[in-house]
Amino acid sequence: MSMLDSFDITRRWPAKDPSVIQLYSFATPNGIKASTMLEECGVPYEAHLVSFSANDQFTPEFLSLNPNNKIPAIIDPDGPGGKPLALWESGAILLYLAEKTGKFLPTDPARRYETIQWLMWQMGGVGPMFGQFGHFHTAAGKDIEEKYPWRRYKEETERLLDVLDERLDGRAFIMGDDYSIADIAVWPWVRVLSGHYDAFDLLDMGDLDNVNRWFESCSTRPASLKAINIPPRAT
Repeated sequence: MSMLDSFDITRRWPAKDPSVIQLYSFATPNGIKASTMLEECGVPYEAHLVSFSANDQFTPEFLSLNPNNKIPAIIDPDGPGGKPLALWESGAILLYLAEKTGKFLPTDPARRYETIQWLMWQMGGVGPMFGQFGHFHTAAGKDIEEKYPWRRYKEETERLLDVLDERLDGRAFIMGDDYSIADIAVWPWVRVLSGHYDAFDLLDMGDLDNVNRWFESCSTRPASLKAINIPPRAT
């Protein structure tokens, strides 16, 4: 019997190697954040596809791990004190892996909290606002005659992009010379704007020289290129 047998989620997604981190995810921006961090840190893990088309996120097994029915989620069999740790919320996962591995989070207290500040900026602003813009732009907008929601989220997305562009002026990454969990949290959300949302021109993203330079640097890292298809989508 493995240490993971007590987790109901492993009945639906059995672990091939219960000694490594188990990732339950889908390749959305939040899912890519977790897989990027795992790849960057070189931590052994297994990725399990949580299919939205099959409503996997609403199954009792998934809800037993994350009652908020959102990806990503992980189980680390070697958590604090050597005991298994189940964890959800992508920002919490980034922080946990950074502290577990000693990577992508400064040890200097002031720099550490500044990095966490930008992580929280993504969690509280970029993710929700970009996501709502994408929802009204690609899905709900055609069914709503009143365009106020679309305009509101478009303008807030543009404002947040301007904040990022200003922050990156004279900096290679959000925290300066060093790639960090702040970058890992943000670039997958910038990616979806020009990708799935097809809004690069609409948002005048071509004018954001700093963002585009930074995004190219982040998204072409070997770990990033691999992470955008982890776990692989069902064919």
